[in-house]
Amino acid sequence: MFKFANPEYLYLLAVIPLVIVLHILTNIRRRRHLENWGDPALLTRLMPGASDRRPRLKFWLLTVAFVMGCFLLARPQFGSRQETITRKGIETIIALDVSNSMLADDVMPSRLEKSKRIISGLTDQLKDDKIGLIVFAGDAFVQLPITSDFISAKVFLNSISPGMVARQGTNIKDAIDLAVKSFTPNEGVGKAIIVITDGENHEGGAVEAAQIAADKGYLVYVLGVGLPSGTPIPGERSGEFRKDRDGNVIVTRLDENMCREIAAAGGGAYFYVDNSNSAEKALQTELDRLAKADIETTVYTEYDEQFSIFAWIILVLLLIEVFVGDNSSPRKGRFSFMQFFKTTSD
Repeated sequence: MFKFANPEYLYLLAVIPLVIVLHILTNIRRRRHLENWGDPALLTRLMPGASDRRPRLKFWLLTVAFVMGCFLLARPQFGSRQETITRKGIETIIALDVSNSMLADDVMPSRLEKSKRIISGLTDQLKDDKIGLIVFAGDAFVQLPITSDFISAKVFLNSISPGMVARQGTNIKDAIDLAVKSFTPNEGVGKAIIVITDGENHEGGAVEAAQIAADKGYLVYVLGVGLPSGTPIPGERSGEFRKDRDGNVIVTRLDENMCREIAAAGGGAYFYVDNSNSAEKALQTELDRLAKADIETTVYTEYDEQFSIFAWIILVLLLIEVFVGDNSSPRKGRFSFMQFFKTTSD
């Protein structure tokens, strides 16, 4: 497993675009200044020792060295030893609706983005538990098998979009059925299915699926996202809305009755998601009540530092920068960190 021990140093990379823009603008200004003195081609012949290639090369060498330096300071590490530890926790499968209606922005910034933020918050709270992720629209797929690797959970979460499920629709039944099959066989541990949707169930059978899950000991909780009054679904272009085959604007509405029926059949609870975090808090309270049992988790307990790789890269880049030399003397190199600033300010 790869990680940075001091990831805060990676924020230094934010200055790179600014420095590059400044470098480009400075070169443009310098080029215009030379044009005021005469034909650039003639000036190049009169001053053959002056080459703009060297300053550019030195700039990029030092820029890459700076980037490598940021990675070095962040202390990249690879996990080298694994151990299996036992914790008290629960198992949770989250089924996220990724149908086109989840693009509606009646909950800010959109139904889908709000849902992803809720899931991200849950992963921060379920540190001793196991979590799995299912995405569904017209079909349901396992996005992340049940795991205690919450870093991977957030990585998979960031990649979720409506386009990842080809067949559109809202098939809550298949999502619940798949969630039931995704739990581990461990007994005595609390197991919950969290369905995050706008409740526009197009396929039917969701209530029955929730009942079957409850009969097997899996509680079904539902988070309803959106407004019951309805809102248009944004189109591919800004300011446009999706339309049906007859040219009418499609309006999507949160079906709270369906959400409540599914939650009731699943022995769980329904929570309405608005622009606050009240739904997340209420859900977390419910999950805290579930029975916790021993859960085995594989973790990395030792990490090997990888900074030497970046240190060698930096050394090679700086040595090249030394031997590149400057404009006035191609054979004369200088070990000068200030060249980085010179090429952007002269």
